[in-house]
Amino acid sequence: MQVQSMFFRERASRAVADAGLQQRMAKLAFAERRAVVVGEYGSEAFEALRDAGAAIRQRCIENLDVWIERFEAEATRRGARVMFAESGAQVAEQVVDICRRHGLKKAIKSKSMLSEEAELNPALSRAGVEAIETDLGEYICQLADEPPSHIIAPAIHRSRQDVADLFQRRHGRPRLEEPELLTREAREILRAHFLTADLGISGGNFLVAETGSLALVTNEGNGRMVTTLPRVHVAITGIEKVVPTLEDLSTLMRLLPRSATGQTISNYFSVITGPRAAQDRDGPEHLYFILVDNGRTNLLGGELQDMLRCIRCGACMNHCPVYKTVGGHAYGWVYPGPMGAVLTPAYMGLENALDLPHAATLCGACSVVCPVRIPLPELLRTLREKQVERRLRPWQERTGLRLWSWVARHPRIYAAFARWGV
Repeated sequence: MQVQSMFFRERASRAVADAGLQQRMAKLAFAERRAVVVGEYGSEAFEALRDAGAAIRQRCIENLDVWIERFEAEATRRGARVMFAESGAQVAEQVVDICRRHGLKKAIKSKSMLSEEAELNPALSRAGVEAIETDLGEYICQLADEPPSHIIAPAIHRSRQDVADLFQRRHGRPRLEEPELLTREAREILRAHFLTADLGISGGNFLVAETGSLALVTNEGNGRMVTTLPRVHVAITGIEKVVPTLEDLSTLMRLLPRSATGQTISNYFSVITGPRAAQDRDGPEHLYFILVDNGRTNLLGGELQDMLRCIRCGACMNHCPVYKTVGGHAYGWVYPGPMGAVLTPAYMGLENALDLPHAATLCGACSVVCPVRIPLPELLRTLREKQVERRLRPWQERTGLRLWSWVARHPRIYAAFARWGV
């Protein structure tokens, strides 16, 4: 996905003027659902759980090389092949190479934000491999030829009428408008793809170093179809997704669904260990893991390292007043909301996302709900400071702030300006 974050202001202005988008964003209810399940769990107990989750993720990041090496050894011992990619482009190259090696022509995909980073679908298309998104929201975005606007609910920006029109145009079937009927139509079409694909591509919520396993969380069941029916499965994850043990995974799985969608547990939770064994009735013949850097190691040991704790729950954007006003497409790259306002400059260069660190009120709602206690407002302030240090902001802005700073340090002059302003 090409970076368009330098156009945030223009995109945000269009989003604010879009009455339909404003109406749909106002219906985003994940924050309310989270409040309910956290209350049921017990606020104090949940805060202790957040402490535990943050400690687990911090331990992972501080010893990332150790846990990656352990994961590679265990996954390999169980029959999988572990590969590493430095960039998104290298991810696409490796997946295309796997397709050629095994003679694969049709891929079904479960949700993977890293495949968006890698621009994988266009690369597969150029290589003659058909790629079908199977998460319903991602499938809608694919039909509309647009990126997802939320990491949990990719098509949140689309209305029911939009989807009805889109399905009629792309499926060539009579127009339906009831959500149940639209879902059934998508299910019928996707079922045929599930049964004819020879490659399954998934992301991964976590990698377990102790067992060399992939943990996959979904609500639609497509993840299990993608990872068991095709003869080859490729899992693409960031290097930071590794966790030490299954016990650590269980702690994080008490945090993830509650923070993401306000569920006590997701509908489907799969732990995949190795390709199909001789006694297994399903599963892939070949399992590949592609562990991706794409800028992540640049954060290690630096001021933004805490961002690597992120478990991609989306809670920060669900509670962010800016995201809930402008939606996801305004941010111009894979990750929207407060997490995207940090990750995009960190991964793609601060000069390519000048306005994103300012796409926040610094109200602190994101840090209050983050399940692994990432101090997002502090990270956003750090990025703003870096912009000033590198003189990346427009000279008019720098001059204006310098003058304001001088006025604020002189009480009498400040008072005069205040009286004049009134």
